[in-house]
Amino acid sequence: MNLILLGPPGAGKGTQAKRLEARFGLKQLSTGDMLRAAVAAGSPVGQRAKEYMDAGKLVPDDVVIGAVDERIEQPDCKAGVIFDGFPRTVPQAEALDSMLGRKGRRLDAVVELKVDSSALVDRVRKRAEETRASGGQVRADDTPETMETRLRVYHEQTSPLIAYYAKRGILKAVDGMATIDKVSEAIEAALPLPKQGRNPA
Repeated sequence: MNLILLGPPGAGKGTQAKRLEARFGLKQLSTGDMLRAAVAAGSPVGQRAKEYMDAGKLVPDDVVIGAVDERIEQPDCKAGVIFDGFPRTVPQAEALDSMLGRKGRRLDAVVELKVDSSALVDRVRKRAEETRASGGQVRADDTPETMETRLRVYHEQTSPLIAYYAKRGILKAVDGMATIDKVSEAIEAALPLPKQGRNPA
């Protein structure tokens, strides 16, 4: 089973991905991890990626797809993968579809964690205030202003993706504001699993 988790920063994708890994034997994959693995392996794709990464440039889509191609051939991806933070654009989504098709694989589901953006910003603001009150140092990337920017970029990039996967009929939306357990239950209910693969009610 191969699936994508969509959701803005702070939506809980990482937490849910870990639960899916444990439940179904899947492997969570992030773009950064895949590129670093390709670089460490010294593969042709890794060598190309390293040139861009060392120069502080964005890695082109074809190189990213090449890294994904290499990574999902590894034994720990045999049962399937969870794409986290990838694809980010429709061209990446189209390239992923083509690459999976060549391997005789496919995306089984795209799960969108729908959350209240203002609630996420408030959560970061509260965390920053608590950190300051305790005498701690607030990280530069953990401020309400930074979160607002990240959310804006996410929505700009992801809106076309949501329409793309909805048109294909594999997009499922769940309430990401529910408790962790409830979100997990909703994600599992949204997956195309045989009845024996589900938790008993």
